[in-house]
Amino acid sequence: MIDLLPKLERRSSSACSCSHTPSEDPQNWAKHRAKPGSESGWPNKHTLRILQDFSNEPNSNLSSHSLEKITVGERSEALKRFEQLTGDEKRHTARDSALKNAAVMGSRLSALFEHPLYTRPLPPLIDEDTLFNVNTDIRFDPKAAENPEWNGEGKDGDYAPTGEMSSDSYPNWLRFHIGINRYELYSRHNPVIDAMLKDLVSQRITSVAMKSGGTQLKLIMTFQNYGQALFKPMKQTREQETPPDFFYFSDFERHNAEIAAYHLDRILDFRRVPPVTGRLVNMTKEIRDVTRDKKLWRTFFISPANNICFYGECSYYCSTEHALCGKPDQIEGSLAAFLPDLALAKRRTWRNPWRRSYHKRKKAEWEVDPDYCEEVKQTPPYDSGTRLLDIMDMTIFDFLMGNMDRHHYETFEKFGNETFIIHLDNGRGFGKHSHDELSILVPLSQCCRVKRSTHLRLQLLAKEEFRLSALMEESLQTDTLSPILIRPHLEAMDRRLRLVLQVLADCIEKEGYSNVVEDDLVLPLF
Repeated sequence: MIDLLPKLERRSSSACSCSHTPSEDPQNWAKHRAKPGSESGWPNKHTLRILQDFSNEPNSNLSSHSLEKITVGERSEALKRFEQLTGDEKRHTARDSALKNAAVMGSRLSALFEHPLYTRPLPPLIDEDTLFNVNTDIRFDPKAAENPEWNGEGKDGDYAPTGEMSSDSYPNWLRFHIGINRYELYSRHNPVIDAMLKDLVSQRITSVAMKSGGTQLKLIMTFQNYGQALFKPMKQTREQETPPDFFYFSDFERHNAEIAAYHLDRILDFRRVPPVTGRLVNMTKEIRDVTRDKKLWRTFFISPANNICFYGECSYYCSTEHALCGKPDQIEGSLAAFLPDLALAKRRTWRNPWRRSYHKRKKAEWEVDPDYCEEVKQTPPYDSGTRLLDIMDMTIFDFLMGNMDRHHYETFEKFGNETFIIHLDNGRGFGKHSHDELSILVPLSQCCRVKRSTHLRLQLLAKEEFRLSALMEESLQTDTLSPILIRPHLEAMDRRLRLVLQVLADCIEKEGYSNVVEDDLVLPLF
């Protein structure tokens, strides 16, 4: 990151100051070969405990290694004036109107975020608490960065004529990365997040590549401001429920679940899900015509209904029978902002102690051993700090969504074990509104532990004036693809919230309040 991140080693091979350096040069299609993201620098997994670090098996859906490299010509093109919105203008106008009306009538969401539970300040941050150590007085010198074409974007949407830019003028995705610290992915009222989400909706897509690995098709999209996001295309309508005979590991990944998970995570005040927004994409102009991925390009075809379709390559649901088709060439999808590149900010991948067996007949140990949590409590990193309590937060988050597919989670390596866990890959949530999967709550019922801040917020969201379903509905109205969830899914969250509170009430009655509720409102966060 050159002068922006002075403590990072300068790499002569990188001319771009962005933190998503792609991992492969552009090549002719005849010579192109997909290359998985580099795993160099990842720590070795512990050999004796299955509950510890699984960093040598990164399964993050937000891996920052693209298959394509941005050329000098593309960088030059990306520095032109932002294109005016066309097809999405009406959506934006309707959304802005709804937000203005909500502001006039009174916003539950605004009132929630003004509540004392949502205004607790962080401890003072030192260099060790920030992901990147940035000197805000530094001016970006393009010559020092060996990239004479890099200029700052002006406040009016034009690019600054000078060759220097302050940190306030960095692209929004880069400002998001700079703001990550030991305690949160982003602050509660950071205007950069909303600005970045607008960028994901409006920025011109300059290149597209398939993400390697995974069971279903996901695309890495690069934008004109060098930002990148993970695109999950729409696979089923909002009204469709997961068939009752489907195993959790063969379920579809839903784009609207990724969007809703981001909003739910924010309302719960966890702020551990990378920002996600919806976007309507032209499959021809914004995917097929800009990709250099020959394997992706060759899967495009025109259906008997005269719609543009493609299916890509993956281990599940990538075939003509499971093709993704537009109407006729427009398709919805979710765009999840990338986390910083692994070369700049390594992450550890940890196996979820309550991971399911992913087998049709076998059960996991926690499903047959009622005292399983006692073993977990004696195993690093769950034997100290807040990691076990963070797992309880994630358990509650997943139960409210109905997500059974939480096999791994990640942390930033720089912060060690004293940091939050990142809630990645939420596409299998919101599959069934008519069924509450109580097995998701087993970690909570076995351990009977919860943060006081989480417990109080759950009680607050159960009150009529701060009803979770109403808050979610209001928050989701801001998305371009609104409505994101149908009414039954919203009502299911209220029902599941009551079930969570009942489990905690039973724990408190059985073990006592002080043995169940950890008072994190008085003690330091870590």
